[in-house]
Amino acid sequence: MRQEATALPLRVDGLRFAAGGVEILRGLDFALVAGAPTVIMGPNGAGKSVLLRLLHGLLEPTGGTLHWSLPRDEARRRQAMVFQRPVMLRRSVLANALYPLRLAGAPRAEQAARDALERVGLAALADRPARKLSGGEQQRLALARAWALRPEILFLDEPTAALDPAATRQVEEIIGAIAASGTKIVMTTHHLGQARRIAGEAMLLLDGRLNAQAPAASFFDAPPTPEAAAFLRGDLLW
Repeated sequence: MRQEATALPLRVDGLRFAAGGVEILRGLDFALVAGAPTVIMGPNGAGKSVLLRLLHGLLEPTGGTLHWSLPRDEARRRQAMVFQRPVMLRRSVLANALYPLRLAGAPRAEQAARDALERVGLAALADRPARKLSGGEQQRLALARAWALRPEILFLDEPTAALDPAATRQVEEIIGAIAASGTKIVMTTHHLGQARRIAGEAMLLLDGRLNAQAPAASFFDAPPTPEAAAFLRGDLLW
């Protein structure tokens, strides 16, 4: 049987990004492969969010290249992204989940939207205005919208930064379920505990440079660089 082509692996060579005369990313080289979640860590201002936007095609690099395993437009159609503060349409919960499916021309879109809401525990709120949901519920709805598209890659930018511990736990469980369904998670966070719980692979950005990339177990148990060890101890001043 012929194997279906996939967008991953992705190879990034010399990736740079500057804005307003400030260099934010300074020549990153790495690869992303299918499988366990990749969690990108680093202090505020390290370039984590900018990197996700570049990978997803929301920004254009000012230098370097991204080599997807499929043509760029096809690779982009296989991706989704969820932001720290998701945008909610002035519509019901169900209509929010349904909107991207209809844009994509998905078959049986309403059933797919309802299934996604069921998976994130929001089926009972399908008719409620999305903007009246709590912060945690809105983030779960954003994940449902993305999951309903069955993306090959899901980029998550600090998805629990504004949530309380209970809502954070619910979102982490959903992220784990999405990863278990076969979607590659690429996520930023500055919470070490969260990174330990989610990551299969860890990356550390410092001052716009990639300082370390390693399997999560070895990254946390035997940090690959002195800076990574200092970051994990909370001693890194940057």
